Amino acid sequence: MKQLNIVMVEPEIPQNTGNVARTCAATGASLHIVKPIGFEIDDKHLKRAGLDYWNMLDITYYENLEDFFEKTSGPYFYFSTKAPKIYTEVEYPDGAYIVFGKETKGLPESLLHDNPDSTVRIPMIDDARSLNLSNSVAIGVYEILRQWNYPELKCKGELREYKWEV
Repeated sequence: MKQLNIVMVEPEIPQNTGNVARTCAATGASLHIVKPIGFEIDDKHLKRAGLDYWNMLDITYYENLEDFFEKTSGPYFYFSTKAPKIYTEVEYPDGAYIVFGKETKGLPESLLHDNPDSTVRIPMIDDARSLNLSNSVAIGVYEILRQWNYPELKCKGELREYKWEV
């Protein structure tokens, strides 16, 4: 199975982290959280958004970005509103890490500047500041899974009371 890694750098809003955890659980992606975290892991909002999925997660915590880069090997793709290209213009290899910054500031500009070929954005109108973090993660995850032809994912649903006649 191909491996996708979702990285949240210094998340601040528990609901976003819970939603991202749920996306990871539903897709088989690994979750990487870089500290500091702006809430307690047992926060009630986190529980409501996705803590019940945490038993299905492969989750790793890092003390800071330096610790994260020391313990992982990439390739890394940085999602940012400041990026020079669109997220669909990139081919994501097996083992990719898609990296998202904290809700209020995003990723450090020095990191983005040093990685122009792997820094990508989700298009939106000029007056929009940004999308919700957990929505952005879901958009990125499903683009990568689409490129990989949804490995190991159930791609056909079933009705409970009827049969599909397709």
